[in-house]
Amino acid sequence: MVLQAVVFGFVGKLIPPSALPRFGGEPIDYLEFVAVGIAISSFLAVGLSRLMTVIRQEQVQGTLEALLLTPTAWSTIEIGSAFYDILYVPVRTAVFLGLTALLFDADYRLGGVAPAAAVLLAFIPFVWGLGVISAAATLTFRRGAGGVGFVVSIATVGSGAYFPLSVLPGWVQSVAAYNPVAIAVTAMREALLGGSTWIDVWPSVVRLIPMSVMAMLLGAVAFRAAISRERRRGTLGLY
Repeated sequence: MVLQAVVFGFVGKLIPPSALPRFGGEPIDYLEFVAVGIAISSFLAVGLSRLMTVIRQEQVQGTLEALLLTPTAWSTIEIGSAFYDILYVPVRTAVFLGLTALLFDADYRLGGVAPAAAVLLAFIPFVWGLGVISAAATLTFRRGAGGVGFVVSIATVGSGAYFPLSVLPGWVQSVAAYNPVAIAVTAMREALLGGSTWIDVWPSVVRLIPMSVMAMLLGAVAFRAAISRERRRGTLGLY
């Protein structure tokens, strides 16, 4: 994290604040801009890959069938598989933002921490739903890492996590208006860099909630359908 902060800190010295959007009417530097994007993209990458990795590991070790034959609920297995990361990623995010503030005087608004946390809480179920879908694909096709990496890359590039959306083609900017990652990144920047209040971020939270609910429902359906298919075929323990 220290190395990452140092690298982006010096890259930021090459980019004038005038090339970046303003938040709260105040100019920001590139490190402040990209730090929030890095935090969201890191969370996205972990959330999408963790459950899939656990399922694949159980397949390779030959223990998946035994695990799923226990009376443990699906939700317990899913949450338990990623519980460490659920705790680790927010802590890592806070430490990374703290390092950028300590090493390069990045200026974050403390008053925006709570609204930013509300945005993140609305965004977490969306990432979790996609992660469950990727786990379902792994159950069925025994692969999935490449697809997850592709989704993360496209969603991150199209969200403006590393550069302003204004430099992208117009159609990409239009799509970004419906990209949950872009909505979360923008709202958290408004809160942490512009000092937005609860009222300011509430529209973004309202937009994220139905997307998160849909992702969770699709994930639950896909995972249970994958389990049922493998049981019918008698291939649950194969890899």
